[in-house]
This record gives sequence, structure tokens and C-alpha cells, in this order.
Amino acid sequence: MGEWTSSSVLWVALGQIIVINILLSGDNAVVIALASRNLPPKQQKNAIIFGSMGAIVLRIILTFFAVMLLDVPYLKIVGAVLLLWIGAKMLVENNGDENLEASDQLWAAIKTIILADLVMSLDNVIGVAAAAKGNTTLLVIGLAISIPLIVFGSTLVLKLMEKYPVVIILGAGLLGWVAGEMAVEDVSVKAWVDASVPVMHKLFPAVCAILVVVAGKWMAARVAARSPIEDLATPKPAVAGHHA
Repeated sequence: MGEWTSSSVLWVALGQIIVINILLSGDNAVVIALASRNLPPKQQKNAIIFGSMGAIVLRIILTFFAVMLLDVPYLKIVGAVLLLWIGAKMLVENNGDENLEASDQLWAAIKTIILADLVMSLDNVIGVAAAAKGNTTLLVIGLAISIPLIVFGSTLVLKLMEKYPVVIILGAGLLGWVAGEMAVEDVSVKAWVDASVPVMHKLFPAVCAILVVVAGKWMAARVAARSPIEDLATPKPAVAGHHA
């Protein structure tokens, strides 16, 4: 009976970890889809797989330090600023990387995926660590199981982005919303926000979501305006058989 009880507790804990990861994988799926949307189909798959695996490995490592990190003042604010930049940059077509080799584009996408996931996972891992109840093996198994969930979610979001371009804007706005939530939850300002302006918990994320979309569109417009000028300035190769 004791063994069955112990086994059932482990299965319940594993189930909790998987459910938590399903709930938390939405943001990650959006990041992965945004970062890989301009890659060729084969490299999209590689970016999704390697980006997801790298993000999960970093999340496992982060879990062991999460409680300590969450008490560091201004850390979430710095992370929020970084996430705002990532969200805005993802609205720029090809992220300005048209001249990069295919392998460089793939590596850039994977780095963006891992960095964004690292920033967003600061407090997400607390729920996973709590469900694991200190069982490292359970934690690793639960997070490993979440890899195919994130891969599936990313692939689905990517297809939606291809069919409905507005999803790209909504995805970037979501990253801005997450950044705003992170900022007001920072240990340096949370007590003041809770006591003085609790409305900021909803207002600031909304402002950040709008800010990301506006900044991203502005950056995209600048890149688009600059491209024709650069094309004119680029010397055209001589055509064989034609002489001055």
C-alpha cells in the first residue's frame, strides 16, 4: 500500500508538471514561431527543435536558482526591457538578416528563442519546481516531456502566422504584455504597485503591448524605406556579352 501511495504521488506530481508546462508553453510557442517564421521550411523545423531543446535545458538549470533570482531587485525590469526589444525586433521583416548565410540565420533564430525563453521563465519555473517537490529526476522528466508540446504548439502558431499575418502582430503584442507583467512584479516595485496603484498590473502590460507593436512597425517602416536606397547604391554586376 505504501509503495502504491508513493507511486501515485509521483504520478500526480509528474502530471502537475506537464499541465503547468502546457499552460506556460503558449508564450514560448509564439516566440519560437516569430523567430523562425522567415527561415526556409527545413530550417524552420531545425530552429523549432533545437530552440525548444535549448530553452528546456536552460529552464532546468534556471529552476535550481529561480527562488534566489526572483529576489534580485531590478532583474525582472531588465528582463522586461530585453523582452520588449525582442518583441519589437521580431516585427521587422527578416530582422534585417537578408544578407546572412542560411546557417547564420538559423543560429540567430535559435539564439533569439533561447534568450526570450530564458527571460520569460524567471517566475514560470517556480510552479514547476514546486510541483516536483525537490525531485530532480521528476523535474527533468516533466520538462523533457514538454519539448514535443512546445514543438507542436510552435508549428501550429507558425501555420497560423503564414495564413493570418495579423497573428504576427498579436504575437509581438503578447511578448510586450508579458514584459509589462514582469516589470510590475519586480521585487523593487511590487509592494508600491500593490499598495498605491494596483491598476498598473493591467494597465502597464497593455501599454507595453501597444509599445512593442508601434515600435516594431516603426522599425519595419525604416528598414523598408532604407532598402530601395541601398539597392540603388549597390553596383549591378555586368551582364555577359554586353560592352560599354
